[in-house]
Amino acid sequence: MKIVILNGSPRKENTAAMIEAFREGAEEAGHEVEVFHGGKMKINGCLACEYCHTKGEGKCIQKDDLEKIMPAYLESDMVVFASPIYYFAPTAQLEAAWQRVYCIGKPAKATKAALLLSSGSGAYDAAIAQYKAFTGYAGIQDMGVCTATGDENRSEAKLAEIKAFAKTL
Repeated sequence: MKIVILNGSPRKENTAAMIEAFREGAEEAGHEVEVFHGGKMKINGCLACEYCHTKGEGKCIQKDDLEKIMPAYLESDMVVFASPIYYFAPTAQLEAAWQRVYCIGKPAKATKAALLLSSGSGAYDAAIAQYKAFTGYAGIQDMGVCTATGDENRSEAKLAEIKAFAKTL
């Protein structure tokens, strides 16, 4: 199975550790994993111009780093969204990428999704609600949500749990 991970974090800390544990587990289970560091990419927000659904044939009019992600996203069997929580929501970087895949509507091949979230305080409700709305809309099976709060971030126990979860896919 081809898995694409969209990392919304601009930092190399907690979310990166979760992604690495997930990647290791998935690869040990025989899956192909590609990680995109959206938090460090230049991805603009959706303009709501509808070019993608009129003249663009599923392609966004904007030319930015989303073009690097889309080929893998279109070919993926599973998409994983990963982000720290910034002010009760995923990062703006992940939000931009997530909203811009609107250009294709529902993922072309992906039938599964997962969500990885890290936080100091555990304020996950808004991010999880957005993820659940996306999976419901796209008709994608929610494989699970993994969270790491406070001292759980980068703990051996939490990373082992995430790695074990990825091996079950």
